[in-house]
Amino acid sequence: MSKPLNITDDTFEEEVLQSDKPVIVDFWATWCGPCKMIAPILEEIADEYSGRVKVVKLDVDVNNQTAGKYNIMSIPSLLFFKGGEMVDQIVGAMPKAQLTARLEKVLS
Repeated sequence: MSKPLNITDDTFEEEVLQSDKPVIVDFWATWCGPCKMIAPILEEIADEYSGRVKVVKLDVDVNNQTAGKYNIMSIPSLLFFKGGEMVDQIVGAMPKAQLTARLEKVLS
């Protein structure tokens, strides 16, 4: 079973920008209620799309350099990367069906 991988400012480039598969980056914080709401959905997506998509989590309180670089003003923010480029962004929690629909567009 695949789980979201916790990354840091130091591992962002290697895990996201240099990834050979699309990546969903979850910008979150421990105090964020909506972040806790989407965490189980992201775990399901990590498992269901294992081998096709990498799901990573970046705690904005500890890793504010990367959050600042991508202008993260609200969390949760989900950034979709493909080939090292950001191709989509979702701000706020949303149902799994909507999230996977956006992911399928990135994969196509």
